[in-house]
Amino acid sequence: MSLSANTKTSQQWSHTRRLGFITALVIGLTALHLLYGARTIPIATLAQALFHYNPHDFDHRVLISLRLPRVLGMLLAGSCLAIAGYLLQITLRNRLSDPHLLGLNAGASLAVVLVTAFPIAPLFSMVRPLVASVGAALLFCLVLVIASAGKKGLQPLKLIFCGIAFSALAGAITSTILILDEDTLDQLRFWLIGDGAGANLHTVLISLPFAGAGLVLSLLIMPQLSAMSLGDAMAKGLGASVQKIRFMSLLAAALLTGSAVSAVGPIGFIGLISASLWRGIHSRPSAYSLALVAITGAAILMAADMAAISLFAPKELPTGALTGLVGAPVFLWIFIRRMR
Repeated sequence: MSLSANTKTSQQWSHTRRLGFITALVIGLTALHLLYGARTIPIATLAQALFHYNPHDFDHRVLISLRLPRVLGMLLAGSCLAIAGYLLQITLRNRLSDPHLLGLNAGASLAVVLVTAFPIAPLFSMVRPLVASVGAALLFCLVLVIASAGKKGLQPLKLIFCGIAFSALAGAITSTILILDEDTLDQLRFWLIGDGAGANLHTVLISLPFAGAGLVLSLLIMPQLSAMSLGDAMAKGLGASVQKIRFMSLLAAALLTGSAVSAVGPIGFIGLISASLWRGIHSRPSAYSLALVAITGAAILMAADMAAISLFAPKELPTGALTGLVGAPVFLWIFIRRMR
């Protein structure tokens, strides 16, 4: 067997071990999240609730009505935000990119609040992921336009600063609407702070098709993104349409962010943390790296939600606040390293 074949086999084995480890971790965290909480439930009861649900059994209702939607929401949001962050980092060639920092979360939240505050809210409930995706895309486009202005064009620091500024502006508008409309505030109280307690099976299920569309689009453009990692000139030489791929990548990021925000609210830094944990995935984008980042994001958000429940029990922290406490130092660490 040649040296190149040995190297390829070794890489495949390494990839398999990584994916196997992080997948096992997600499965373990999911089981723990379902079984432990304010009330500990035996694993036998979990199996009965999943396969022979009894609506008159209190533990079954806790599992299926409360804990399962929360767990599914965390899995969906964590994987979607991780993939969205990874796509943004590759497309913009900026390791600091994250849906929360670049305005996608804020745009999605503002769009949801705006539509909920108007009389069409009952009709809107079925298309909340679409509205959130459109809001994320529109605000991010505005960030890109402003950050690209000037002689030097689009630069990483300009993009981050514009994203933070427009996120703050969108947040201020959102807060103003909620102060003036207490009904909307009551409807979206838990959702707005990015808390798993606000997740329900309906919002998770209607978010799935949009998340699926974002995932399929991400997989379709991954070979072209791999070519773009070599530089625009090389990508064009290999037959890739750079502008088209960038547009499709940003569209996928908007769909994924909208799905995540729709399901559990605006939660930040998952994309930044997930992609920062693994070396080499930015220089060699592939379906494997996409899967690795997605499962890592699900594991991180699941762990954060469990910590939010248990750290100060019986009181709960908002999950989004906990990810911010971890994500902000990670952002500063990456920023300082890039400034050296």
